[in-house]
Amino acid sequence: MAATATPLQRGALAPDFTLPGTDGRDWSRDQVAGPNGLLVMFICNHCPYVLAVVDRIVRDAAALKEAGVGCVAICSNDAAAYPEDSFERMRDFARLHRFGFPYLHDAAQDVARAYGAVCTPDFFGYNRRLELQYRGRLDASGRLPAGPDMRRELLEAMREVAATGQGPVQQTASIGCSIKWRAD
Repeated sequence: MAATATPLQRGALAPDFTLPGTDGRDWSRDQVAGPNGLLVMFICNHCPYVLAVVDRIVRDAAALKEAGVGCVAICSNDAAAYPEDSFERMRDFARLHRFGFPYLHDAAQDVARAYGAVCTPDFFGYNRRLELQYRGRLDASGRLPAGPDMRRELLEAMREVAATGQGPVQQTASIGCSIKWRAD
């Protein structure tokens, strides 16, 4: 089921976390933050919206690293109900797509709740003070291939955040599959 991210709450502080990564180590919010900001991405392995943009996510995360913005991806889906989003499959997914950023497992779903994540992909862009400045989409493609002239909204916004500490006024919410919450 498609879901749309909630509106930006500019200035909200990035909740702290420590989660296991597909690389075998635990990562905290402060370890993944860069000197000029942090991009927290809620994704999963099976969502058609994520699958359509994952290579662009990897490309833009590499560009943001050069701008001093740290990036992290978190999978919070219920792996019991969606085995394709299991931790083992996350390892394969990160390797297949050559993630240059940590891919973390939020099995308890506490981190997704703390951030207010609702869909995959869902992007949260923070400045160097870890204040929320971007809650928008990657680009306008949705689950379609991006044309050669597709504006890279997330990349542009996070470069602005890295340079000025402020995100753009105009932001379009991300749309994707709803996070698969546990029934308990």
